[in-house]
Amino acid sequence: MAHVELSLSDVFVPVAGTSTEQESDNLTRWSSTVFHADEPCLLIDAVTRVVAVSATGCDLLCLGDPEDLVGLPLLDGGLRLLDFTANRCELTDPEIDKIPPLLALSSGRLARGLLRVQGASADSPDSTVDAISTPVFTGTTVVGSLTFFSPV
Repeated sequence: MAHVELSLSDVFVPVAGTSTEQESDNLTRWSSTVFHADEPCLLIDAVTRVVAVSATGCDLLCLGDPEDLVGLPLLDGGLRLLDFTANRCELTDPEIDKIPPLLALSSGRLARGLLRVQGASADSPDSTVDAISTPVFTGTTVVGSLTFFSPV
């Protein structure tokens, strides 16, 4: 697997007179970036509520309007994940805990995996996406996870 490193230190240079404390600002800062991103991405907080999702992320994951998802638990916002069997069953709780956005939260490390997403309607096909997640920290505490998706 290729190693990817992302550094955005110059992007978040504090404006004169503003606080340099990070607290939950890391989620706030990433939230704006995710909402305006052209790439399919998702930001969730430590209790798995959606903080932000890009429009292309909503399209790829067969979700509704990005603003309507904010504050909803990730899996209650319409995201339906299926296993990779021929029967297409919804994932069980132990399997859900291993999806990249949640695994990055629980492990505090990068996570990657394939997800099978149920189509928006019974007539629409399922899609498979590659998900790469990174935990978002405030100090040494994981406060969320940021996930980028790519269709497979």
